[in-house]
Amino acid sequence: MSGLDRRAFVAGCGSLVATASLVQAEKKPPRFARATDGDDRFEPNWNERLTLTVGQKTGDLRGSSDKVIQAAVDYVARLGGGTVKILPGQYTFRNSVHLRSGMRIVGSGADTILTKGPSERVPLVADSDWYDQEITLSKKTRFRVGDGIVLQGKNPHNGSQTVIKRTLIAKSGNRYKLDKGLRKNLWLTGKPTCASLFPLLTSERTQNVIIENLALDGNRKNNENFNGNYGGCIFLQDCRRYQIRKVIARNYNGDGISFQICHDVHVVDCHSHDNADLGVHPGSGSQRPKILHCKIERNTIGLFWCWGVKFGLAEKNHISKNRNYGISIGHNDTDNVMRNNDVYDSGKVGILFRNDTRGKDFWANRNLIENNRIINSGPAKGIAIDVQGKTRDVKIIGNVLRENRAPMKRVAIRISKLAKGIELKNNKMAGFSQQVVKG
Repeated sequence: MSGLDRRAFVAGCGSLVATASLVQAEKKPPRFARATDGDDRFEPNWNERLTLTVGQKTGDLRGSSDKVIQAAVDYVARLGGGTVKILPGQYTFRNSVHLRSGMRIVGSGADTILTKGPSERVPLVADSDWYDQEITLSKKTRFRVGDGIVLQGKNPHNGSQTVIKRTLIAKSGNRYKLDKGLRKNLWLTGKPTCASLFPLLTSERTQNVIIENLALDGNRKNNENFNGNYGGCIFLQDCRRYQIRKVIARNYNGDGISFQICHDVHVVDCHSHDNADLGVHPGSGSQRPKILHCKIERNTIGLFWCWGVKFGLAEKNHISKNRNYGISIGHNDTDNVMRNNDVYDSGKVGILFRNDTRGKDFWANRNLIENNRIINSGPAKGIAIDVQGKTRDVKIIGNVLRENRAPMKRVAIRISKLAKGIELKNNKMAGFSQQVVKG
């Protein structure tokens, strides 16, 4: 090696060492971190931040609607984050509360109830184009400026369903201005409508938020159904690092807790019950969700892993009396762990691996089902664990599968003839007409 080559080699090694040190330093906060303008990577751990209380008779801000809570949220967000503490009482919403990054919203447990009034739906009576920022309703309604609404109709170009969530910000007669333009066509040929449907707590593209000690009640009997891809007691879209703790999500005509393309969302010690659709809905593309120590009861489906949910953990949950499935997992939901859960009294199947024929390999592969207790699943032909389609490389280990009712035609584990690499090990099965059925 020439002198020049040696010098270049030594210089290159020095550069690699410096680069490695820099990478290591970026992984942990510096010892003497300081607040620096525009830099939130290693924010110091301050002992105190702003706490703003909201109450009906006492508190920094007083009222009983979404507006007073939203005002508190916006105030702490303006000062860089903090806590909104909601005192006991029932707060009735006409719009969602939109959460901001770096905040904590906390109630007083079951005594802090966030709910909504009855929904109303009316047709539109004038065409609105994708660039418009207004709609015209068919008649005088109960809608007010400030209300949260959803616009729905048939897409005039391809027949698909159009769903647009907006807020009414001004009006003249039956004409209302929207907070944002439409970006889709709402033509009368698609029979568009306006309805007072919205999630109670919601956010888009925010991060580092805690929701804690609240009771969310969707007033199900007085509201239409609202799809869990758009609504729920809690609905999040494109968010990161949320902690949802000790929250009651109940009676929503839709989902209890739903989050779509959200990463590192932890749902802990929550109770999602008596919702029309899904109890907890880790939605499309969500990475590393954790559902821990929750009670998920009397929904249509308890825990629903949506599309492409990966590296998640569901552990030590009580999932019972859900009308169809205790747990449902399917389209490209891979590398998840379901461990130490109690799945009781499911209406059809305890744990369902859905069949998905729309792609070459869209099944729920490489998942682990371990040390769960799956008891009394389905009707006379019910199944405790049903592995459908071309699902592969799933481990079902150390579970207790039991029927305390008559065996009838009930099956402990059914495995599709197209499934591959399904490992069964140390499972205890009792009370079924058949334990393992393949084909």
